[in-house]
Amino acid sequence: MTNNPMNMMFEWMKVASSYNMMALSAGEVIARRMMMMASGAMTGPDAMGMMMEKATIFATATERAAVVAASGADPVRITAAALKPYSTKTQSNVRKLRR
Repeated sequence: MTNNPMNMMFEWMKVASSYNMMALSAGEVIARRMMMMASGAMTGPDAMGMMMEKATIFATATERAAVVAASGADPVRITAAALKPYSTKTQSNVRKLRR
């Protein structure tokens, strides 16, 4: 990242946009899973997977952020690295639950 304020702002806006997309996907996943629970359509393995994925993604995000930080990256790149596993998983869940 350069010291140009406009470039810095643009990079942070890309991170914010990615975060917003992830948040929208997460909201859809929550709504769809709540409907599954309310209708009795959620299986035991689905419920267990739903709980276990949180710890797995947290560990992956922490590891990726630490590796990027150790390489001397700027805060934008560290944040983006931490956010990527969450975004990937929420988008994957949305695709799976839309079927």
